[in-house]
Amino acid sequence: MMRGARSSSVGSSAMHDTDQIEAAMRYHERTKHQFNRYADGPGQLDWANQPNPFRRYEGAPLVRLPLLAAHEAPRSPYYDDLYHRGSVPSAPLTIRALSRLLQYSLAISAWKQAGATRWALRCNPSSGNMHPTEAYLLIGALPGLGDAPGLYHYAPREHGLERRADCNAALRTALMREFPAQAFLVGLSSIHWREAWKYGERAFRYCQHDVGHAIGALRIAAATLGWSAVLLHGLADKTIDDLLGLNRAQDFAGAEREQTDAVLAVWPTDLAEDGQARVQRTIPHHLDPGLALQLTRERWHGTANRLSRDDPVRWEVIDEVAVATRKPASEAHGFSALETLVVERNDRASADGPVAGRIILQRRSLQACDGRTSIAADCLYRMLDRLMPRVELTASRRPMPWDTLAWDPTIHLGLFVHRVDGLEPGLYLLARDPTKMDRLKRAMHRTFDWSTPPGCPADLPLRMLEAGDAQRLATQLSCHQDIAGDGAFSLAMIAEYQEALFTHGAWFYRRLFWEAGLIGQVLYLEAEAAGVRATGIGCYFDDPVHRVFGLEDLAFQSLYHFAVGGAVDDPRLTTLAPYGIDADVQGHGIDLR
Repeated sequence: MMRGARSSSVGSSAMHDTDQIEAAMRYHERTKHQFNRYADGPGQLDWANQPNPFRRYEGAPLVRLPLLAAHEAPRSPYYDDLYHRGSVPSAPLTIRALSRLLQYSLAISAWKQAGATRWALRCNPSSGNMHPTEAYLLIGALPGLGDAPGLYHYAPREHGLERRADCNAALRTALMREFPAQAFLVGLSSIHWREAWKYGERAFRYCQHDVGHAIGALRIAAATLGWSAVLLHGLADKTIDDLLGLNRAQDFAGAEREQTDAVLAVWPTDLAEDGQARVQRTIPHHLDPGLALQLTRERWHGTANRLSRDDPVRWEVIDEVAVATRKPASEAHGFSALETLVVERNDRASADGPVAGRIILQRRSLQACDGRTSIAADCLYRMLDRLMPRVELTASRRPMPWDTLAWDPTIHLGLFVHRVDGLEPGLYLLARDPTKMDRLKRAMHRTFDWSTPPGCPADLPLRMLEAGDAQRLATQLSCHQDIAGDGAFSLAMIAEYQEALFTHGAWFYRRLFWEAGLIGQVLYLEAEAAGVRATGIGCYFDDPVHRVFGLEDLAFQSLYHFAVGGAVDDPRLTTLAPYGIDADVQGHGIDLR
């Protein structure tokens, strides 16, 4: 049994398969980096076998989506309006609006070139720019896309949709009968090999981060259209396999397989079925598995391309944790229900400011910090406030994008503050669920201060733990990467770990990383809006981080690190437009996100 593990469920939760929970916890312990050793990796990179970052389905009809400038309808709103409920009127579902959703979430944002080598950046960040995440849409008939419902695979290089399966109208209506008008589904999967090629056994963690990034990117892109999106957390992975065709062995013969992740429902927030009156309804967190199974009997198109020249290197520990953390066909208790609400137009719409589309498309990951740039304390407070999933009193809902997740926040932030004007350098903590503040205090060093920083908003649960220069400490903890100490601040995402697994089951292990990735996606955009940059840090020394904060058991675990600061641009690199170039000459071997 793992150190500190429990042999029974926590509280009143149902019993779960302890073997699966133990398997997830064993994986987590095994893949920790320590000062004296790193988790197992490939040793050296086999460049000849590097996986292609673009999946295609040969024989599947492709519809290229229209590329829209920010001023074209549907126009991009101002960035701050995304966080003011009701400020962005809902665009009707059209081929142009669908293109905008994908363009602002999963599309290519730019190409980079160094010499003869060219590679793509995307709106959704990915560790090492490996992009293990694939996306699918199950949508009704739509002019310009198809005259009948269907399942599509998104091809980001072409900014197009490949029709993977037909779906008769009656089946689509039955499958979506409990959802709002014009609702459609977006499914996500992961190709673990894309990350494992570079990162070895720790790659499963990074794939889950990227699912969280993609969920965040989709939710924020939906907000630019006045649309809602919610994760269907009640779906069993077997149901998602049927829905997306991931269990069709004949379509992946000789090609690298994809692993089930998540499905989101997306819909125009304030459009009703009759086009006039708005309705209020509870959004289901599940789909009928029998109807999903019926989709497997429809006509399917295309076979998956092979991504690597040779067979992938098998990492058995990844295969084991992937099986252990599959979501079973059981009810998920203790999650909040989402209801569509009557959305009144909001007169707080911004008169100016950065346009959301520009912020989204210009997002880049820091490669190096200048070690000089600082931000104001008010700027930090604003960033952190955007990470709070508190319930809005007027709507009884969490703010965007936290309305996407059904569970209460499980991730808290341990901050290393370096260059924040008006704030003393040192260690800080943000309790994203203020009710957990006392629990965090009991778990951490008794010598910590826990004082409220000067000027901190009263409703922002940020506390100073210890004053002092934390630059060298942050650098050491993040695998000696200067970027963690040279920025304005960096942070560790500290999850409520052991109890969450025993309360919900081993499948919730992946959800912890999804929540961390969603936090990261918000931070990425907040940094851009503030005139600085951010980057996720997947390489850090796990248990030494815990010791810094006084965490001695498995109650809390750090799952993701992040840094924000002034960017240092590389003059050797040329930036090219995302589309309209020869996409077949790109190289893959540069570590940019």
